[in-house]
Amino acid sequence: MKLRPYTLLARFYDQLTREAPRMNRHAREKILGRILSRIRTVCDLGCGTGTAALELARRGLTVYAVDLSPEMCRLARRKVGRLPARLRARIRIRRADMRRFRLPEPVDLVLSQFNPINHLPRQSDLGRAFGAVARALRPGGWFCFDLNTRRTYEKFYSMTRWEERPGFCLVTRGGFNLQRGSAWLDLEWFVRRGAAWRRTRERITDTFWSDSEIRRALRRAGFRRVRAWEGPEVRPPTLKARPGFDTYYLAQKRAG
Repeated sequence: MKLRPYTLLARFYDQLTREAPRMNRHAREKILGRILSRIRTVCDLGCGTGTAALELARRGLTVYAVDLSPEMCRLARRKVGRLPARLRARIRIRRADMRRFRLPEPVDLVLSQFNPINHLPRQSDLGRAFGAVARALRPGGWFCFDLNTRRTYEKFYSMTRWEERPGFCLVTRGGFNLQRGSAWLDLEWFVRRGAAWRRTRERITDTFWSDSEIRRALRRAGFRRVRAWEGPEVRPPTLKARPGFDTYYLAQKRAG
């Protein structure tokens, strides 16, 4: 049985990415620094199961959490539903495509952590996504995001991996096409149903760009003052990340 992408992955996402929240918090503090203390409204673009959105709301921010996956949004809403009323009121979850999402109000910051932008289906979609981000920001607002680089896909996506956790086993195989700037992962799930196991499949596709392509798309969308960091520069030292596999960006929308 083949599933819509991010169905079972959403269900088990928090188990598979246990280090991601700590890594993302550390990167936010390192990159945004004093900027974060001036932020009042934020869009968490590609919010996944909502972990970062909850953390930002606890800081007193108004958060718009946006994701295209219905299952990710459902799980994020479940987390929000467990919060005290004062925090629930700060978070609004919206299912939308990052290439054309719209918000009820301009925000101070659009944040996209743990490489959601790599999930755009085509290289040509990058400009549309950056244009939608610029439209969502107030003049002078900030856009902070990270991306996997080509090296990630060359190094890791041709491998076969096996993971076993309570309630499921996962076999991951992938590949990449350098000419098209695209990659894919085939996820083969074995999920326990009582005494039996159910086998299902998902395919996750990624797209990658060079640094010059990223910067050119940002300029065309109306951003300036673009800064970039290698992953190890902003991640917790205990993760022992290696350079060259991901890049973090901070760009500011023109003031007018």
